[in-house]
Amino acid sequence: MGAQKSIHAGKAKIDVNVDLTHKLCAALMLSPFSLCIKHPNLFGGSEKLDVFWDKGLYDTNILVAYRRPRPEWLPQQSFVLQHSVSPEIGVHGLPIDNFSRSGSGGVNLCRTSVGLDLCEPASCNWSSTTSIKFEHVRPVNDEGRAISRDLDGFAVTCSGGPHDSMVVLKQETRYAKANDNSFSRFSLQIEQGLPVLSRWLVFNRFKFVGTKGIKLGPGFLLTSVTGGSIVGDMAPHQGFAIGGIGSVRGYGEGAVGTGRSCLVANTELTFPLSKMLEGAVFMDYGSDLGSGRLVPGTICLYPGAFCLTNSRLLRSFSSDLGMEYA
Repeated sequence: MGAQKSIHAGKAKIDVNVDLTHKLCAALMLSPFSLCIKHPNLFGGSEKLDVFWDKGLYDTNILVAYRRPRPEWLPQQSFVLQHSVSPEIGVHGLPIDNFSRSGSGGVNLCRTSVGLDLCEPASCNWSSTTSIKFEHVRPVNDEGRAISRDLDGFAVTCSGGPHDSMVVLKQETRYAKANDNSFSRFSLQIEQGLPVLSRWLVFNRFKFVGTKGIKLGPGFLLTSVTGGSIVGDMAPHQGFAIGGIGSVRGYGEGAVGTGRSCLVANTELTFPLSKMLEGAVFMDYGSDLGSGRLVPGTICLYPGAFCLTNSRLLRSFSSDLGMEYA
């Protein structure tokens, strides 16, 4: 339930969307809303300006992107400025409802970044993006005050101070192919923290995601494998959190574990039961590959943590009804 309004001011377009659904639970808080401003010809040379502002109950994200026109065979350039504030629950969150959900542990990440994105022209199902950006991360509590330690007294930054800074060079390669009966997707992200200043973070981090979907009669089989690792300097929130949607379902984000490395596998078979009802059977596996004890500022309760879950699920419209067990 919400309201949406589009406003045209000259050549610029402004989209405003207000979500009123959360007012039932949080009548005294600001309703989630989004604001989008697009200008297709900022300086008369087809320069594009995009401004996005998303405000949720507990998080905020502001993105400003400026793109200059270039020939199609050259990489497309975008200057990007972003500021976000969001709860960090993957590492510093608190387990709720027997680890099925993760709640706020009083640690929020205030991120500010500025940089340049280069999008290579797509060819033969492959595409790639290279970016370099300066990033400043400042942990704050629920009242917005800067902190350097969580509620248990553990450091929330790599430096031990109130913030971390870094210059990150990132390369992302994507592959996608689809037909009437199946699809395949693969992505590889490599991040390198550059040693510009001695106090800035220097690290190498990679993550891959492979997904395959196949139509089996009236049903559909979906499998995916996700993995990654990080070496060098790292703050606790840079670890790989295992658990939650897109990871090991039935657990909250990070409830299974957090590590410098991870491996997650998912398999799901969906099938129609009626025009209004869909059934699904899935199995998830996740492991920190024995690296949980190497994440700074955290307690590793289960060294080499791994988890296997399976479930039967019924879906009706946008609601999920079913049982989950591990």
